Amino acid sequence: MIEFLEAALNDNKPLWANTKTIILISSKVMAMRKLIMWNLITLDGYFEGDKNWDLSFHELIWGPELEKISIEQLKGADYLVFGRVTYEGMAAYWKTEKGEIAELMNKIPKLVCSRTLNSVDWNNSSLVKGNISAEISRLKAQGGGDMYVFGSADLSSTFINDNLFDEYRIGVSPVLAGSGRPLFQKGIVPRPLTLVSLQQLSTGGLIMTFKPKLKEI
Repeated sequence: MIEFLEAALNDNKPLWANTKTIILISSKVMAMRKLIMWNLITLDGYFEGDKNWDLSFHELIWGPELEKISIEQLKGADYLVFGRVTYEGMAAYWKTEKGEIAELMNKIPKLVCSRTLNSVDWNNSSLVKGNISAEISRLKAQGGGDMYVFGSADLSSTFINDNLFDEYRIGVSPVLAGSGRPLFQKGIVPRPLTLVSLQQLSTGGLIMTFKPKLKEI
């Protein structure tokens, strides 16, 4: 982007008067790849039960509408991003599943963030053992399709604290679980958000999309 600004200044024209420069700058900004949180939670904020992969509340919100949303999101995804526990559960489930969602899950490149794993064997998976926030920032700057984080509460906390999420898409299942593992953990940096969309599902669930609130100039 810097070279476009310099070119405009060298033309001795105000930036707003250089249409070509504005278009080029806009295309650069618009091409930034987004990091999106996508999770289903209970009304009281849990993304799984007291045990790993206790996701029985998913059945209450799942239906044709949520299936369509899931497929549309996967079709627009360049990467899926997982922590170790989520990766292991996802790989065990989707490797042998059939159908359109399974095909997309197995096809899309996946980034697995773990300090303990030495290898990953799910199709199109890559292991990231170093600074994952730096890697995500690098991929965002490349531009392209979106990156989605599923589950992965610990990893999500890191991305929240490093201010890397561009959107929070949260499906709320119509149930109070009473206990479980919260998606948003204690100690995360407070982030003001703006609600940009709200969709009610026929199953009684809600899909809410939030973006970081822009600072007023």
